[in-house]
Amino acid sequence: MYIITSLLRRLLIVLCLSLPHTLHAAVIESGQPAPNFSLPLLSGEQSVSLQQMRGKVVYVDFWASWCGPCRISFPLLDDIRQTYKDKGFEVLAINLDEFQDDALQFLLELPVSYPTLYDEAGNTPDSYGILGMPTGFLIDRSGTVRKVHQGFRKSDGEKLRAEIVELLAE
Repeated sequence: MYIITSLLRRLLIVLCLSLPHTLHAAVIESGQPAPNFSLPLLSGEQSVSLQQMRGKVVYVDFWASWCGPCRISFPLLDDIRQTYKDKGFEVLAINLDEFQDDALQFLLELPVSYPTLYDEAGNTPDSYGILGMPTGFLIDRSGTVRKVHQGFRKSDGEKLRAEIVELLAE
């Protein structure tokens, strides 16, 4: 019971803190240029920017450790990334946890091979207009958002895979 109450309290706090920003954020839609960002890896080793990925098909995934559907998406995204990374596909996962240790603990439980970034200032979700988690943006080789995925179910994996294959073929 305490775990559920704690999770609900954390969710309520995150929603209350982000609500004013969300109302003013511009929602990025298909056909628009993806806003650039440069964020450090969760490990703090280096920074990665979306601009560095130009020429690749990129899936930008906004996630948090308390997000249930993220536990489903991470292994599926990692499998897709492993399959298509040599063909020019990359996943950039942007963590939005308040505490970096929560994200690191999540990755101990669900390790992935793709870069996981940390946005301590919280500017990136505002620039993308994130309304819920997980939210993913499939970006083509020229930096244009081609698909926006909100939420994640296991059945979404094959549809996403097909969309990625289509963009890689362009």
